[in-house]
Amino acid sequence: MPASKVSKKNQVLLRLLEWCQANGTNTFHNDLVKVISREVGFGNPFDATKLDNEALLPDELRRLNLAVIHLGKGNHAFVEGTQAVYHAFEPVVNVVDWPYRRSLLNGYNTSESNTLSVANNQRILHDFAFGFDAEFSSDDIARRAKTYFPHRTKRQLTYQIGVHSVDDILQIEVDLTIEFAGRVAVFEGKNGVPNSFNVFQLYHPFLYYHLANEGDERVRGQIRAIEGIYVIRGGSTIRLWAYTFARPLDPTSITFVRATAHRLIPVE
Repeated sequence: MPASKVSKKNQVLLRLLEWCQANGTNTFHNDLVKVISREVGFGNPFDATKLDNEALLPDELRRLNLAVIHLGKGNHAFVEGTQAVYHAFEPVVNVVDWPYRRSLLNGYNTSESNTLSVANNQRILHDFAFGFDAEFSSDDIARRAKTYFPHRTKRQLTYQIGVHSVDDILQIEVDLTIEFAGRVAVFEGKNGVPNSFNVFQLYHPFLYYHLANEGDERVRGQIRAIEGIYVIRGGSTIRLWAYTFARPLDPTSITFVRATAHRLIPVE
């Protein structure tokens, strides 16, 4: 495909692949990403290796069954087996008609944050995660769900993916967290209808809370279950998929739990 028809981001990835092939390695550093981004004219080198779903991979990487992972300390690697990095959404067979009364700012913008806000304000997140609305009840505050807003944090993470070991302080982005009775649900929100997602979007927040439960005296042993929940809004339907990781230190152990589509039915 002519370079002019390949996005600058994908041009950077292809140049990185060429460099690795020429140097007999599958790893590269942020410094090289910056150099190639500058040469290509891609303005955000920190975004060059971030691909939210498999369809965003350059055709050549998909042909070679390669994906990119972050190793920490500024290092990245091309790994064989896109299925180790991307997970295809399971078909949603459970469809629920959900009464929907639009509030003032629902859908005012198309951000991923607004998608989670709408799902939260309509009580869909609570229903999916816990089976009922566990926030605005008459119960004592100690027996209600707690919502924790988006944040970024850094944490020492250690895990293995294939032949690669990750052992570094990594930045973790958590879109939204809801906790109830020792059950923690972490959410990733997107717009559109992608066919797959990068497992690390759910894995890093999952591992963050798993490690807290293992070693942080403030919460140690109090978390009974952790689920990573992917939320997608396409038109008038909000779809949710819940996952966990059967082996917490292995991101490839992602395990599907359940999925539901909520059709928003306008009511007066």
